[in-house]
Amino acid sequence: MGSNMAENHPVGFRFVMQAKERGATIVHVDPRFSRTSAMADLYVPLRAGSDLVFLGALVNYVLEHEAFFREYVLAYTNASAIVSDQFQDTEDLDGLFSGFDPARGVYKTDSWQYAGEDEETGAPEHHGQDAQSYGHRGGGSSGRPPTDPTLQDPRCVFQIVKRHYARYTPELVSGPAASRASTS
Repeated sequence: MGSNMAENHPVGFRFVMQAKERGATIVHVDPRFSRTSAMADLYVPLRAGSDLVFLGALVNYVLEHEAFFREYVLAYTNASAIVSDQFQDTEDLDGLFSGFDPARGVYKTDSWQYAGEDEETGAPEHHGQDAQSYGHRGGGSSGRPPTDPTLQDPRCVFQIVKRHYARYTPELVSGPAASRASTS
């Protein structure tokens, strides 16, 4: 996506071509038709600047259709971690995440901590609770954030990401709004 690998990285591109010979489908996403596009099985042209909208739609599709390796996501990502109640996403705050300081034009990330972490230091808060007091969510004195291995808790990272990318629908991505959405 977004590069002419056949011309700019020919040594690496040979591995792509070897994968194609073994049956892989090569998809090239780029506003320009190039040698890489010509070698691909599918060329997906998009308007310059709309690549993030396109990627957002892919994320939305994967999450909506559960087309991801669940065991890997649970074991090696923070998807099941529960985020602080202080966090607010862009749909809650007119396009900004919580913690934006308009005077300085930067984000203060205190509200982005995991549940059970001290907002100033990011360190686990104990307050006399042990890990068992969180039930199935873990957390407590182990130093790990509380989690939801079912990925259903509305405050878990997985659900926050799912809500955030839900706006990237096929209609948004395929229509004229795609180029405008990438700049907003």
